[in-house]
Amino acid sequence: MKTSVSTLVLAILLACSCRPAREKHSAAAPPPARALNEISREQRHVFLKGHAGDWRGDTDKSRSVPPPPIEKPYPADAKLIDLVKPDQITLGAAPLATVINQRRSRRDYTTNSLTNEELSFLLWSTQGISGTEKDHQGHVVNQFRTVPSGGARHPFETYLAVNRVTGLAPGLYRYLPVEHKLLPIRDEKDLPRTLTTACYGQEHAGRAAVVFIWSAIPYRTEWAYGYVAPKLIAVDAGHVCENLYLAAESIGAGACAMLGYDQASLDKLIEVDGKNEFTFYLATVGKVSPEPPKPGTGTTDEAARK
Repeated sequence: MKTSVSTLVLAILLACSCRPAREKHSAAAPPPARALNEISREQRHVFLKGHAGDWRGDTDKSRSVPPPPIEKPYPADAKLIDLVKPDQITLGAAPLATVINQRRSRRDYTTNSLTNEELSFLLWSTQGISGTEKDHQGHVVNQFRTVPSGGARHPFETYLAVNRVTGLAPGLYRYLPVEHKLLPIRDEKDLPRTLTTACYGQEHAGRAAVVFIWSAIPYRTEWAYGYVAPKLIAVDAGHVCENLYLAAESIGAGACAMLGYDQASLDKLIEVDGKNEFTFYLATVGKVSPEPPKPGTGTTDEAARK
């Protein structure tokens, strides 16, 4: 990956509109965001550490503002695409220790397609909902998924750039975790080239069967945690992507996380405004050729893990 975690935290911090704790409401326009190279090292460290004081003060949650929806809305007449239901998935039986041991970033993909069940398994593994908690007014206040998230806020939406999935036309889709279905966004001509260009010429972006594109909706976390939200969101992204790595390995596929991409190009591709929602992280996924184990160890060559 080409971008450090600290840069990731800073990028979302500058894009967020969190108010500092106990700051009075003001109608004045906020100052323009500064470039990353204008911020001192000491200030970057503060961003990474959070705040030593009452870091939950003066949030919309503390004001009893209802929480934001756990999923973006979609047209009532939208034709959704069914995925294999989580309780009907038969994949993922590989021993956990084996999967962890063989996990690495994989960029060399075969031309084989993923199946509906495989894609369903990967989506469930990364953002699948296992339960919800509601307040006395019926508002969802917590959601429990297959990955941890600070305060169970889960600030991500999952978009899919599909090249090769059995039964799916190539194009853009959004995963609806509540329904466990896909929402078609549009067909995209020459999607492999578009992805490669948007990722600064990294060819595996165009060769992948699917590219997972996670957008962040910062307010979901800001609602509860205010200006400390950027740190939580950055940490949450790691939880999601590591589950994708392990789930992919368990089905004979591979994943490669990516932070080297053009922000404006990918925001345009997935049709988000780049302010209240923006591309935050992505990972390529594809089927891979089996690797012979290293003699006497059962592991692959150590150099290949880097």
